[in-house]
Amino acid sequence: MGFDEFKKSLSGPNPPQDLSVYLLSLWYDAKGNWTRAHDIIDDVEDKNGCWVHAYLHRKEGDIGNADYWYRKAGKQPPQTSLDDEWNFIARELTSE
Repeated sequence: MGFDEFKKSLSGPNPPQDLSVYLLSLWYDAKGNWTRAHDIIDDVEDKNGCWVHAYLHRKEGDIGNADYWYRKAGKQPPQTSLDDEWNFIARELTSE
């Protein structure tokens, strides 16, 4: 699934069936369900899972926890808006 198709799926009531765990988490976050997004990614500790987890804690305002997850993901905390970060992560993950 490409980025544009993923973004369009946000207009529907349910996520597409074939989403990766990372995109599923981002989908629920974009729909305003941070808790569901976090629950989905909470136990996924590969690099992409840690990256999404970091973003979610940054969004929550828990910067110390976010920094921990950014380090585990091998990423620097971004200097962009949360919306820009969400879009960047989603673009990267839909291109894989």
